Amino acid sequence: MIDQAVAGKILVVDDELDILEIISYNLKSAGYDTVTAKDGSEAIQKAKIFRPDLIMLDIMMPNKNGIDTCREIRKIPEFRDTMVLFLTALNDEKSEIDGLNMGADDYIAKPIKPKLLVSRINALFRRLHKTEETQLQLGDLIIDREKFTVSYKGQEIILAKKEFELLQLLASKPGRVFLRNEILNQVWGTEVIVGDRTIDVHIRKIRQKIGIDLITTVKGVGYKFEM
Repeated sequence: MIDQAVAGKILVVDDELDILEIISYNLKSAGYDTVTAKDGSEAIQKAKIFRPDLIMLDIMMPNKNGIDTCREIRKIPEFRDTMVLFLTALNDEKSEIDGLNMGADDYIAKPIKPKLLVSRINALFRRLHKTEETQLQLGDLIIDREKFTVSYKGQEIILAKKEFELLQLLASKPGRVFLRNEILNQVWGTEVIVGDRTIDVHIRKIRQKIGIDLITTVKGVGYKFEM
């Protein structure tokens, strides 16, 4: 059993009933309140009633695939920030990028390894509880969301508003690759037209001001935060 402080509500969506049973059994055994759906349409209906903290979506489903289901769910205001984990039998880069483009929090390939899956979900929920705190501490770096301040080894660092928002976004999920379009949408918004170079310039300034390189460039894809 996991710490009950980490437990939450999970909606599992897959068209293969045996997979639903396996995942549901393991999640319930780990302390999670779990509901299942066999397709995208049923998932949307159950999400409105169940109000899950995390939605696990199989990408390759008939009628309405996982990407389309996620797209519809994200249009519902109360689910814009709900965590999403994609399941797929397609172990290829395009599927992963498609999922990340839709704002997925994680991605795991089939065949499912129950212990690994539960471990990854535990990590997502711990991260969720961390994001509810006003301060995000990663080693010697402290990001205060309430005061909009950043300090490294006790020394305050002055960042411009967009630099702060960009650093906070990347640091909110260490090791997770954020796509360029995802960064632009979340930091600058869809109504503001800026180029890719804007991200590069802001990241260079963040690196210079902090004095160490905490942001890794993933060539042709995006960026990730690493201490």
